[in-house]
Amino acid sequence: MAKKYWSKKVTEHSDVLNLEEDVFTWKDPAKIAKSLRRTAEKDKGKKGNSFQSVMSMLNFYINRAGKNLKASQKKTLDDAKTELRKLYDKKKK
Repeated sequence: MAKKYWSKKVTEHSDVLNLEEDVFTWKDPAKIAKSLRRTAEKDKGKKGNSFQSVMSMLNFYINRAGKNLKASQKKTLDDAKTELRKLYDKKKK
């Protein structure tokens, strides 16, 4: 019997942000952050603010990829979080 994962359901059926193709595979953290911000600000259906939406999506992707995510790409995505905080003028808690 196959396991059922909630994350698969979210990925397939959620009204998530309409992200640029392969945005999480890009190598430039600043470019990733800017793309996520543009996408979030266009989206009228999000429940939280733009910063919360993009940070949640980025964290979801990192957690979903788990151990299959290369260390270099995880660092790039973590750096994208830092860039997002700068774009939204947020300090890390």
